[in-house]
Amino acid sequence: MEYKYLGNTKEKVPVLGVGTWKMLGNEKNDIDTIRYAIGRGMALVDTAEMYGNEIMVGQAIRGFENVFIATKVAPHNFRYNDVINACNQSLKKLGVKQIDLYQLHWPNHSVPIKETMGALEQLKKDGKIRHIGVSNFDVREFEEAQASMKNSEIVSNQVEYSILTRDVEKDMIEYSRKNNITLIAYSPLASGALFSAKYQNLAIMLSSIGKKHGKTMAQVALNWLIINEHVIAIPKASSKAHVDENMDAIGWKLTKSEISEIDHFLSNIRKRPLSSIFTPIIKRNGFWSKYVMKRNEKASQKQNK
Repeated sequence: MEYKYLGNTKEKVPVLGVGTWKMLGNEKNDIDTIRYAIGRGMALVDTAEMYGNEIMVGQAIRGFENVFIATKVAPHNFRYNDVINACNQSLKKLGVKQIDLYQLHWPNHSVPIKETMGALEQLKKDGKIRHIGVSNFDVREFEEAQASMKNSEIVSNQVEYSILTRDVEKDMIEYSRKNNITLIAYSPLASGALFSAKYQNLAIMLSSIGKKHGKTMAQVALNWLIINEHVIAIPKASSKAHVDENMDAIGWKLTKSEISEIDHFLSNIRKRPLSSIFTPIIKRNGFWSKYVMKRNEKASQKQNK
């Protein structure tokens, strides 16, 4: 496994971790896959209270001493006491005494960010969390959140980033470089869109490059992401075979000419992702996240019967 420093800390984390969004199908398979991934070195496991699977993730990480566990508080819990209570619930569900990285899942503009960050600082002071992160924050929101704290630094921003979803390149990539912020790329394979017929020409080009290295197009796409010194990725894996394929995205590097070839190709297809159209609406308040969390919790309970 390859490692990178987490933000300005002296702690190193794997360049590839395990994303668990939508892991609500086959619990035994999910647990086995996560444990296999950890055993292979992908010892950063990311979840969220909104995912409804923290209990399953807790079962998966049980017995491992080297796991870096990251979870997220839902936007509807951004009031001070709600943040504290949400963290306590996550600790209980995960079965851990301390969360390595506690993140704000999305901005919630209806709650003063100073109140929310104050709760995170208190949790860190109390030893319940080690590091503070955010997710889906733009530069302005990130700076406002950082300025709201007295004694802590935000070490990471978890963002949607892939070879097809590149909104963060407008300013967040450069900002992370200048300020030593780790970008945690979720949906690094564009939620499967990379393999759709719509992007067939891109797939052909990536496959062609991959053949030169003995790699698949997915491995090329992941390698293209983590070449950036401030980016790590958390691909979801539904099987041990997927874990093995993800792992083969490291240990080699695309050449400068190959990166230029990919970037030139992308310049002709880059489009604003549909999800970004709704981002301003999502960030207004956290009402929607309560619905999503309840839906996922019901799905998890149904699965466990």
